Amino acid sequence: MTEIIKEWFDRLYADTGLNFSVFRDAFDAQRFLEGVLTTLEMSAICLALSLAIGVLGAAVQGVRFRPLAWLVDAYIQFFRNTPSVIQLYFFFFGLGPLFTSTNEFGQAVPLVSSYTWAVICFSIYAGAFNVEIFRSGIEAISPATVDAAQALGYTRLGTYVHVVLPLALRISFPALSNNMVNLVKLTSVAYAIAVPDILYASSQIWSDSLNVAEIMNVVLFSYVLIVSVFVWGAGLLERRLRVPGMGV
Repeated sequence: MTEIIKEWFDRLYADTGLNFSVFRDAFDAQRFLEGVLTTLEMSAICLALSLAIGVLGAAVQGVRFRPLAWLVDAYIQFFRNTPSVIQLYFFFFGLGPLFTSTNEFGQAVPLVSSYTWAVICFSIYAGAFNVEIFRSGIEAISPATVDAAQALGYTRLGTYVHVVLPLALRISFPALSNNMVNLVKLTSVAYAIAVPDILYASSQIWSDSLNVAEIMNVVLFSYVLIVSVFVWGAGLLERRLRVPGMGV
């Protein structure tokens, strides 16, 4: 099957000059595949971390110690009101030089890679939105539901973990899935600090093969495929999480 695809794109190149080298050249195909895997891995890690930040932040907003809630509010405002690429540059160029060590030649080397900074930045950025999404889901839960849980003997923490959070997740899942889709697309910004994702790998390929138009089309449809699969999976999960009779 692989040989058939290669031969077809070889004939396309010979007949039209369209050079889709990722389907013709094994080296370009390997570089592109590594970029795809990096994007998928980075997306998965950022999704998990941003969800954890959202859950924790929404919980902190409900505590009685108001200075802690104000700190979360400040975090949300800061990361929601500044561009993601500026935040990425701040982490990489602003904080990166603060975390270095010296190698055997006396040169400063970074302790945190560009990939790690991208994961940190995107997780915190998406997490700020997730906090607000979870907060709105929590506020949509009837106080009578919380009172009923506490009447059954649940502690404040137990009520949050076993009753409030599962219901809030179901209520806020549509908005949450939209934010997660944006997060997957946001990972392409990591190209700005040379993280070897799809876009960075593609730029190396078109620099060598001079086929910018062809590779950009491949990149576009790669993201369409990745995001479409994610949206399809999110839709399935949303239907499974729906609670009959609660309107969610």
